[in-house]
Amino acid sequence: MQTAWGVVEHKIKQASLRRQKRRESVVGYSFIAPSVILLLVFLVLPFMFAVLFGFTKFNLLRPDKIQFIGLDNYKLLFQDSLFYKSLFNTLYFTVIVVPVQSAVAFMLALLVNHQLKLRNVYRIAYFSPVVTSMTVIAILWISLYNPNEGLINSALNFFGIPKQPFLRSADQAMHSIIFMSVWQAAGYQMMIFLAGLQGISKDIYEASSIDGANRFQQLRFITIPSLYNVTAFVLTITTIQAVKLFVQPYIMTNGGPENTTRTLALLIYQQGFQFRNAGYASAISVIFFLIVVVISFSMKKFFRDK
Repeated sequence: MQTAWGVVEHKIKQASLRRQKRRESVVGYSFIAPSVILLLVFLVLPFMFAVLFGFTKFNLLRPDKIQFIGLDNYKLLFQDSLFYKSLFNTLYFTVIVVPVQSAVAFMLALLVNHQLKLRNVYRIAYFSPVVTSMTVIAILWISLYNPNEGLINSALNFFGIPKQPFLRSADQAMHSIIFMSVWQAAGYQMMIFLAGLQGISKDIYEASSIDGANRFQQLRFITIPSLYNVTAFVLTITTIQAVKLFVQPYIMTNGGPENTTRTLALLIYQQGFQFRNAGYASAISVIFFLIVVVISFSMKKFFRDK
């Protein structure tokens, strides 16, 4: 009887554990369901539609006249000089912005990490452009870059330097956007670097000081190696954000002058919503997505193998 009752009791406990696991699973799935739904609605489904529309001739104003044209959009894309120009501009912006912005953010983090007076004020000042709307900042910098009445040209004139065209020059427009972008976003990476710096034990610095290490040696052999994972993260997210450059050229130059600031994201928008050529824009979007994926996985592999 005792053996039989023990078997029954064991089965009851197992059933109770299964019910508890099911309840926990239901609770867990209920928590992740909103994120999964949003991911499907705003990422997976749009990408699937983009792949589908990339094989069609689709005018947004004539949704009832969709025509399947196979690979014609992709053939046109790889023969389009504007696509290659936009791709070059995107990569050029990324190659310059990522190291410069990351270096500026690292130096700012080193600065505010010290026990300086008003360091909280400095942190707010460096981070405030990040939380400000990019549209507002772009409009502000259009005024600053004004070749006739802009504050920057007024400062240049004060030092005897002639006025510069900035956004109106094919040679200076992209570099002007790069400078503004670094100024606006460096505060975000600064906070990440600052968190990493504060996670390094002070005992290591004290021990190195006893051994005779100076500030530069501490920076080279302690700080930078300790921030490897943080640096990898910062470079990855900065690269992804840089590749998606859209707001600055859209508001400040609309891709000009002479297409020197037209990026892939801006080209997709113009083809899809200005020219209503949704099929061609979808084909560009697919290629753009693949480029971002390749860059992301390449960077992940690079930092993992180091």
